[in-house]
Amino acid sequence: MNTPDAPSDASRPPRIRRRLPSVLTSVLAAVLLGTLGNATAVARTGHPAAATCPPRLAAKATCYTGQDADGAYYTMAVPTRWNGSLVVHAHGGPDLGDSSDPSRSGDDLARWAVMVDEGYAWVGSSYRRGGYGTRMAAADTESARRLFVSEFGKPERTYVHGQSWGGDVAAKVAETYGSRPGAYDGALLTSGVLGGGSRGYDYRVDLRVVYQYYCHNHPRPSEPQYPLWQGLRAGSTMTSEGLRGRLQECTGYASEPAERSASQQRSLDDILAVTRIPERSLESHLRFATFTFRDIVSKRLDGRNPFTNRGVVYTGSHDDKALNAGVERFTADPTAARDLSYDSDLTGRVSFPVLALHAIGDPTAFVEHEAAYHATLEGAGRGRNLLQTFTTETEHSALSDSEYANSLAALNTWVRSGHRPTAPSVAASCGAFDRSYGGGCFYDDGFRPAPYASLVRPRPGGLAWPAMTAGQDVLGRPRPSPSQPTECSSSRRPSCRSWPARPGPGPSRSPPRARSPSRRGCASPPGAARARDPWGWNHVRARRRASPECPVVTGMVRTETAPCGGGSAPAGPEPGEVPRLRGLEPIRTVLGGPGARSETSVAGRDAGHSRAFAPSVWRRTGG
Repeated sequence: MNTPDAPSDASRPPRIRRRLPSVLTSVLAAVLLGTLGNATAVARTGHPAAATCPPRLAAKATCYTGQDADGAYYTMAVPTRWNGSLVVHAHGGPDLGDSSDPSRSGDDLARWAVMVDEGYAWVGSSYRRGGYGTRMAAADTESARRLFVSEFGKPERTYVHGQSWGGDVAAKVAETYGSRPGAYDGALLTSGVLGGGSRGYDYRVDLRVVYQYYCHNHPRPSEPQYPLWQGLRAGSTMTSEGLRGRLQECTGYASEPAERSASQQRSLDDILAVTRIPERSLESHLRFATFTFRDIVSKRLDGRNPFTNRGVVYTGSHDDKALNAGVERFTADPTAARDLSYDSDLTGRVSFPVLALHAIGDPTAFVEHEAAYHATLEGAGRGRNLLQTFTTETEHSALSDSEYANSLAALNTWVRSGHRPTAPSVAASCGAFDRSYGGGCFYDDGFRPAPYASLVRPRPGGLAWPAMTAGQDVLGRPRPSPSQPTECSSSRRPSCRSWPARPGPGPSRSPPRARSPSRRGCASPPGAARARDPWGWNHVRARRRASPECPVVTGMVRTETAPCGGGSAPAGPEPGEVPRLRGLEPIRTVLGGPGARSETSVAGRDAGHSRAFAPSVWRRTGG
């Protein structure tokens, strides 16, 4: 990774605006509180330190590294000939380490140095920890942008770029933080996993159960058994190397076809035909369905199951009847499916241009993810904000520098001019960049991906997009934990008012604004939200400015309020349910009645976003 040099004001480009008061405030806070933890936080939130740039940028830019208040390492680069605009990068994965990897953002800068070559400043976060958490990663990405602005001033234009799973992160950034004027001007999504968490991993769910049906070695009959939706049992010491050994044992995937046994070849043929996963990426998909599923289930969902394959009919094997009769079946816990959806599904509510670039032969993030994202934006009425381009390349996250530079230029022109380009016009402009970079231009401007369901077997309700509407996103806010009963004031009981998350037939009407429980009317005991807040959604403080109301959830329908004390709640989950997930975006909300303001913050700082977001319960319809 980069080697830090001594920071020097002379080595920094001139700032458009310097914000010293925030640093001074942090220093004073550390002095007044006098704790080691706060002193560490000050070091994290100080100025970024000058660092050695990747070799490609050594004579072209000045680079910096640092660590934000939540522990996420970041890397910045400012070109000598800066064009005044900024690219904010969201990396893929997710990596599965327990803490932030200081080398990750530096490696990403080296990988996408072409953007600095093109004159853009660049900042990327390593995220505060490994493991799953799209909203956490989005919050850390936004934090990196804010740190850049505080150090170098507000750029002329800011573009968020996401690669692979980072495409989902960047799309979440666009939806969550993009509505603030001047925060972001456009998004570039490359090789993106854009189907969201509730549907985007269904083919890996299918792989996990189909593999076990044929191979019977993950787990072996002699090993402790567990439901396959866990991916891997929490206490297992299996490694990636050990998993590859089991896959080789069953299928001979790493051997030449002539060296495989008949049973190995038959098992491999059936697994590939049923799951529709390319042979060359079989191991990586099984690894995700093992280790990342364990992270999602065991570390983020407290052991709850977000996946289902009930009712899925598997075809393509030598004996489909036996396969469908013998494969393991399970149904998702509705609260787990809801929480995974809230974290990673997309609403399509983007307010600025989005340009996507995807290899048609991508063996990891299948190109059908683009069909899902197109349907998502169309379903949200924002289809004109999206332009998708495709290349004939066949690798994941290995597009040419010429195409990256061309895509960024096309997005920049779109933002500045207001004129939406076309796929042929983007393809035609690539040649000029290829003369500089020589990586090749491989556009197919006539390609359109098949529907997502043509590749991935849909679950009930899985044909309608978006998978999560903007209304469901907004209505899903933090609620007290069922393990910490709600304390309600008997002197002021609010009226009961409810509505379904999606309106039925007839004139459309917007639901009343959600109100948070207040300290005097309907508050959870101190520490309740944090005690049941494993993803960090409910770092919440609420102030009442109108009559308090107690949230109630019933089944898969969001019922907004009920009397606070007295009366009985409808059948279903406990009133005031809070999702049990770990390590996501900390949110601070200030909610009130009519005319009251509502705001959120990222890592304790104002994010400028006008509404608080948290998990909700909704009815799945359509499809």
